[in-house]
Amino acid sequence: MKAALVAADGALLHQARRATGRDHGPDAVVENILGFAAELRALGAERFGEPAAAAGVAVPGIVDEERGIAAYAANLGWRDVPLRDLLTERLGGIPVALGHDVRTGGLAEGRIGAGKGADRFFFVPLGTGIAGAIGIDGRVEAGAHGFAGEIGHIVVRPGGTPCPCGQNGCLERFASASAVSQAWAEACGDPQADAADCAKAVESGDARARAVWQEAVDALADGLVTALTLLDPRTLIIGGGLAEAGETLFAPLREAVRRRVTFQKLPAVVPAALGDTAGCLGAGLLAWDLLNTSTTARR
Repeated sequence: MKAALVAADGALLHQARRATGRDHGPDAVVENILGFAAELRALGAERFGEPAAAAGVAVPGIVDEERGIAAYAANLGWRDVPLRDLLTERLGGIPVALGHDVRTGGLAEGRIGAGKGADRFFFVPLGTGIAGAIGIDGRVEAGAHGFAGEIGHIVVRPGGTPCPCGQNGCLERFASASAVSQAWAEACGDPQADAADCAKAVESGDARARAVWQEAVDALADGLVTALTLLDPRTLIIGGGLAEAGETLFAPLREAVRRRVTFQKLPAVVPAALGDTAGCLGAGLLAWDLLNTSTTARR
């Protein structure tokens, strides 16, 4: 877990990390979140003279942001956890915003990170899986049912590798950091090899690594062109572990996207700017949005 105290302008005042404790079960994770948030609010009072006026929390999986429920997260063992109500009670009744982790990170990248100033952007972190956040005029679109932006489950290779979602050939089975790690481990014969090792091998000219890397880049470009055809973003922001390869990823990716574009307008393809603080900053922005909305409503 990563947590922060965030000022109204998005400045990071304090940050901390703590294990989720998921080895002790889903209830322990919830309790750890509640306790962490309470400690952080108390720290605000001690260090800055007043406690946090609102809280934001970003969680993985399926999130019902309107109802404040963490609907499903397989890796945490969660189903229908009323996290917003639990946090509101623990934090003395302050307003609490609940968001999906990728959309929350996208909110921060769009407002104060790589997408700052862009009226339309699409944020795509390449990690264990692949998801996306659709940015429109300073906000992030959740969709009617909380599934907007799930680019990782666009089928880019029909009949390809089975995906846990039930489809075959999903983008994240070919272009996520975990997919590249698996493909490179098989290609080089080292079960401990990962995507970072593959990127280094690409840079050193290894033909096997280049083949693995190009397959991932081509799949990613296919998925991104589908997304930009539907969304027409001004900026494509690529983040996550795979993006840490820098131009080893971005140079071939920009070219692959350019080759596939026909009538579509080519967006800027840029690296994310906020790293793993994006989620904390985005959760803080969600909290400030709650306060700003309630202030406006009272006027």
